[in-house]
Amino acid sequence: MLKEYTAVIKQDGEWWIGWIEEIPGVNCQEHTHDELIESLRVTLQEAIEFNRKDAIAAAGRSFKEITISV
Repeated sequence: MLKEYTAVIKQDGEWWIGWIEEIPGVNCQEHTHDELIESLRVTLQEAIEFNRKDAIAAAGRSFKEITISV
């Protein structure tokens, strides 16, 4: 399932910097706009996967997963 997130980006001197609004801690800095977008995409995927594994480990043995829409 493809989900969309919002990146806030700007050029600061020679660097492009950006953050993902919905996921704290996902931020990157790159030399070009395109490199920044790709770096944000990879970092976001890694953060989501890490959070998923962390949540499942914290749940222990007997749990179920459900989808919640907002």
